[in-house]
Amino acid sequence: MRKKILLLGSGELGKEFVIACQRLGQYIIAVDSYENAPAMQVSHEFEVIDMLDGDELDRIVKKHNPDIIVPEVESIRTEKFYNYEKEGIEVVPSAKAANYTMNRKSIRDLAANDLNIKTAKFKYAKSLTDFEEAVDYCGIPCIVKPLMSSSGKGQSTIRNKEDIQKAWDYAMEGSRGDLSEVIVEEFINFNYEITLLTLTQKNNITLFCPPIGHRQERGDYQESWQPMPMDENHLTEAQQIAEKITKSLGGAGIWGVEFFISKDGPIFSELSPRPHDTGMVTLANTQNFSEFELHARAILGIPIKNIKMHKNGASAVILADKLIEKTPLYEGIEEAAKFEQTDFKIFGKPSARPFRRMGVALSYGSKSVEELVKSAKDVASCIKVY
Repeated sequence: MRKKILLLGSGELGKEFVIACQRLGQYIIAVDSYENAPAMQVSHEFEVIDMLDGDELDRIVKKHNPDIIVPEVESIRTEKFYNYEKEGIEVVPSAKAANYTMNRKSIRDLAANDLNIKTAKFKYAKSLTDFEEAVDYCGIPCIVKPLMSSSGKGQSTIRNKEDIQKAWDYAMEGSRGDLSEVIVEEFINFNYEITLLTLTQKNNITLFCPPIGHRQERGDYQESWQPMPMDENHLTEAQQIAEKITKSLGGAGIWGVEFFISKDGPIFSELSPRPHDTGMVTLANTQNFSEFELHARAILGIPIKNIKMHKNGASAVILADKLIEKTPLYEGIEEAAKFEQTDFKIFGKPSARPFRRMGVALSYGSKSVEELVKSAKDVASCIKVY
């Protein structure tokens, strides 16, 4: 069984997915808007196109005639996926799922209105006037997110009226694709956040990875850890919600389902139909398959009987602190390697800018997740990008 897979989006998550597919004997064409993207470095072929250009997307699909299309980012002309499905090409996890999750509006409407899943109070805005009304509706403090963005770009918290204009401008700057609209959410008093990696299969039951806790700055994850200690009843409820929403969207693969956990239980936040950045902690071999291996196997219809936790783990990002237009170099590798029960991955991005994620540090073992987070941060602090 050898499938030709067209990967749309070739960042660090895509790179790990390609490696997982390569180990299963698959053929990969990696696509992104810039050359030498991480996943391109380990693929059989690559294409550089604007994935929001429907004609360009049609051209490469016709050229390569893939068996499977795997989106790894949001900024794609996803309405084309319905046509590809009709032509017999499998879209992961499904054309419907890719369309609904391309921006936050469709998935939030599906969850809150169609499936009656508990979410934060929210309102959309396309103009500054609408935005001011949305802030008034949700109250201050509130959270602002572009409907289409990635890695926390454009996200901010409004804490007073003076923040309103600044938050609007920042959201517009951080918006991806051709959609200039934001969602304003009420500020939830929650105890912690989790990512519940949810695995849907073609001919098997839905499975769940142990919950992943994470900390964010600037709307982007900084550290994650597995498992996140939590109330069993709250975990069961989160699993039921995750199964309900993934079932409604259809298809097979790994999903990153995000929740706020309050004293009253889980509140649905967001969903990504692909490996999740916080799930990079599974690269520390915390469970029997990493999230990337799970995604690859589910897509190919290889049955997964169970997901077993092997050890505790944590991850911490390695960030750039300046603009680097040539191929970045790294120092401190030898120092980072001195820590026991740790590892690190350099993503191989062709350029850098302040706060760009360039690698990840990992720690694992029987220690508490708090101790493992500290170890991962210690490793990450050794590695400098220049």
